[in-house]
Amino acid sequence: MIKEKILKALNKQINEELYSSYAYLAMSTHFTSASLDGFAHWYRLQSQEEYGHAMKILDYINERGGKVTLLKVDPPKAGWKTPIEIFKETYNQEVAVSKSINGIVELSLAEKDYATNNFMQWFVSEQVEEESTASRLLDRMKLIGDNKNGLLMLDKELGMRASVS
Repeated sequence: MIKEKILKALNKQINEELYSSYAYLAMSTHFTSASLDGFAHWYRLQSQEEYGHAMKILDYINERGGKVTLLKVDPPKAGWKTPIEIFKETYNQEVAVSKSINGIVELSLAEKDYATNNFMQWFVSEQVEEESTASRLLDRMKLIGDNKNGLLMLDKELGMRASVS
């Protein structure tokens, strides 16, 4: 049986992942309306990936005999002035998710819940990748600046992202 403190933290993490999914979906629709379909595609897939993370935690809670409690998902921001603003928000969101995941790891060690600690290691590794990708894309957006050709080239590149499996 899963301990109450761990259960509460995992349910909160489901909410964090669902919020990320929702935020990235909002970013996708923003890019669609700006005719940047490659960015829109990349963010839609990112939204699906975050939703998958939430489901992974939900399944783990169920496997451990815990009760999933779905919390209210706050609405994400709906408008941005520039594409770089979205990429800054993406990076900040990934840093916040990493902090939350690290908190669960710390709690699992304090509670001597080694199964949860082991489970969370996948998320720790995933967040290294997520932060790196977000940071790299933000850096590229800074290099592009106001160059519309550069923006369109990156849009085309991100449009080639393969579907989330």
